[in-house]
Amino acid sequence: MAESQEPRGAPIRPARNVGEPVPPIPSVDMSDPEGASTAYSHFRTGLSRHRTGLSEHRTDLSEYRTDLSGHRTEMSMRRTGMSFQRTRMSADRTLMSEMRTALSLIGFGFTINQAFQKMQDAGSIQNVNAPRNFGVALLVFGIVLLAGGIVRHVQFATELRDRRKIMTEDGLIHSDSRFPISVTLVIALCLLALALAAVLGIVFNIALLG
Repeated sequence: MAESQEPRGAPIRPARNVGEPVPPIPSVDMSDPEGASTAYSHFRTGLSRHRTGLSEHRTDLSEYRTDLSGHRTEMSMRRTGMSFQRTRMSADRTLMSEMRTALSLIGFGFTINQAFQKMQDAGSIQNVNAPRNFGVALLVFGIVLLAGGIVRHVQFATELRDRRKIMTEDGLIHSDSRFPISVTLVIALCLLALALAAVLGIVFNIALLG
């Protein structure tokens, strides 16, 4: 697994080149070949120093661009790592939405069953099979929805964790933080257990919840 790295600051652009200016073309006396040759030699030396300064400045700019590319790559790796965390949070929000829908079905089904059961106990109605079956059906629908959401969430989280591990080993992203335990998943499992207990209590007429 790749080691965590401290984020580096943005590289500093090198100062503008203020090296030696271009030397002026010398005026020579063509009747003095040696003097002309010496003057042109000094001129070429000045040009060489000027070109050397430009080359050094271009080298500094190239190093700056290289550091800038490395900085951008580092930031991209960290943004990708944070995207994994945001995707995990989105999966938790999706599971929460499924939990709300399932809880509505479970609560409505349980309420219908209890209401008609109380009416039968009070002697208001004789046959409660139809509403009882309807309430149980809503409970079952809620349980199926909740169980499916839990399975989908676990599969997605496992695939996401495996993909993150592969990208970390390949050095494509940083994995400074671990995926925390999904509290939403824990609550969903508890809600599923309660719903199953409610269905068993209705079907077999036993008080599992007291």
